[in-house]
Parts: sequence; C-alpha cells; structure tokens
Amino acid sequence: MEIEVKFRVDFKGIMKKIESLGASFDREELQEDIYFSLPYPRLLRVRNVPNLGRAYLTYKDIKDPGRNEEFDELEVKVSDFETVVEILKRLGFREDVVVRKRRLVYRLDGVTFELNDVEGLGGFLDIEVISDDVREAKRKIWEVARKLGLSEVDVEPRLYQELIKSEKG
Repeated sequence: MEIEVKFRVDFKGIMKKIESLGASFDREELQEDIYFSLPYPRLLRVRNVPNLGRAYLTYKDIKDPGRNEEFDELEVKVSDFETVVEILKRLGFREDVVVRKRRLVYRLDGVTFELNDVEGLGGFLDIEVISDDVREAKRKIWEVARKLGLSEVDVEPRLYQELIKSEKG
C-alpha cells in the first residue's frame, strides 16, 4: 500500500526544511500525466518523464475516498508514452485531465518526499511511506510533517485532477 499525505506548501521554503532534516536528494522529474476518465475512486494515468527517458502506466484504487491518502497502486514502465495513450483512446478511454509538474524527490529513513511545482496550481509536498501497516505509516508521515512545521491546516485532500478542474471551471 502507498500511504501519502499531500500538503500545500511554499516550494522553496519547504525544500530548505527537507534538506535541513538530512533527507538525501534522489532525483528531479519533469512529469506530464494524462488521466483518463474512470469512475472515482479509481484512477488511470499515463506518465511521461522526458528528462529521465521514462514513461509509466498506472492504475490506482483509492482506499479512503475523500481523504485520498491510501492507494492500492499498480504501475508498469512502458517504452512509448504516445503509443500507450493512443492504445487507451482506441480502447474507448477518454482523456480527462493533463497535469504537468516539476518534482524533486528526497528520501529519509523509509520516507519519500515528493516536492511538486504543479503548473497552474503551485507548490505541494507528498510525504509517502510504502507499508501494509497504514497506522504506522501515517504515524511516521505525521512525525516528519510536524518537524517540517506542517499541520492538518496545510493538508490538501483533493487530487490534482480535481484542483485543475476547479481552476478551469
């Protein structure tokens, strides 16, 4: 299970705090995500990471609708982003939302920090732990979040797709 909590943050300010915790920088990703229409709480996405020459097909089943913190996720690396998008369209899936972001990934003691600058939306931080023990994962996430000065008020429970649609609508 992927357990994560998303916070709305000041990109540069929180980056300094993450580094001051001793988290090690892993990589930068320039991402383009195409989401296809599926009934909530299921997500189908094709992600292009051109600066790393990677692409992924991902299916997520949200286990806590409304909070969007617990996901059963299946992901596979694909060799051709455009072809996978075309296959899904030909199978009848409708393109729903495109999310573009710059992501900086940091790691510290089994915790992953994904600091995102999302086009049109601003800065967000996903603090993520992979675990079957949801309770322990959330405890670990909140322990680190408090060290970064983050609280419940900073949590953004909406998905990027929802945020983008609300900006457009």
